[in-house]
Amino acid sequence: MQKAVPQKVVNYRKPSVGRTILQNRTLILMCLPAILFFLVFSYLPMPGAYIAFTNFQYDKGIFASPFVGLKNFQFLFSSGQLGLLLKNTVLYNLAFILVGNFLQLTFAILLNEIACKGYKKTAQSLMFLPYFISDVLVSLLVYNLINYDYGFISNLVRSVGSEMPKVYQNANAWPFIIVLVHLWKSTGYGTVVYFAAITGMDSSMMEAAQIDGANAWQRICHITLPTLKPTVIILFLFAIGGILKGNFGLFYNLVGNNSMLFKTTDIIETYVYRSMMNSFNFSQSSAVGLFQSVVGFFIVLGANAFVKHLDPDYALF
Repeated sequence: MQKAVPQKVVNYRKPSVGRTILQNRTLILMCLPAILFFLVFSYLPMPGAYIAFTNFQYDKGIFASPFVGLKNFQFLFSSGQLGLLLKNTVLYNLAFILVGNFLQLTFAILLNEIACKGYKKTAQSLMFLPYFISDVLVSLLVYNLINYDYGFISNLVRSVGSEMPKVYQNANAWPFIIVLVHLWKSTGYGTVVYFAAITGMDSSMMEAAQIDGANAWQRICHITLPTLKPTVIILFLFAIGGILKGNFGLFYNLVGNNSMLFKTTDIIETYVYRSMMNSFNFSQSSAVGLFQSVVGFFIVLGANAFVKHLDPDYALF
């Protein structure tokens, strides 16, 4: 009977940090601009959040200003407008996220089904263009379309014998206008993101489905949408973290200081801005920003925990 030959045990040593960096130097160099961006604009300014707990004075600076604890947070909570501001901010962001993602997915899938490459590129460019238009120009465009006196749509409605409502005096009309304008600006950007994810799919799955006789609708339902599921979840988790942060540029330029529209258009950012214009209290505005960030952080944690409970593979962490 032969004796068992003992096998040699190979001790695996984890590569050093320097060797790992050297091996992945190309990927690290590609990520370096994004790393520097977040380091400079997100992490280095973090100590400045201390201003939310001080009575900021210009001559003393942030850290030498008198500490006042949570007094600055009372500005928002004791205003009597917090409920309305939270409702408007959250509902607008929910509409932006849900309707926006639905349209972006739909247009990305439709673009993918088009065979003509030239038409695809032209359509992407035209859809992407509104994203780069300034909110100031967008507000001017909207004003010249729906202004009661000389707006294009107003004149068109009157030319057929009807009466155009005074939109700038009707607060109930503005949720639809703001959501429509936001979707017009942002749908092209999101469509390109989803379309890029679709083009990265394994084409052999589509070819196999076509050979098996699957029609376009079956390929979309059973291949495209399941493949896009991780991208949709990740983008949703990123978006849900800013659910308490409104698009100040869009809201302020469209509505301005028209108090007749505040009931349905006033969000946290516009309210804080108007207060800042009167008092120039940077500590209070920093407190509001910190409140939005902390709440958004916990919302992301909760949403990620929920996704992890359903399917750990799709969670962020």
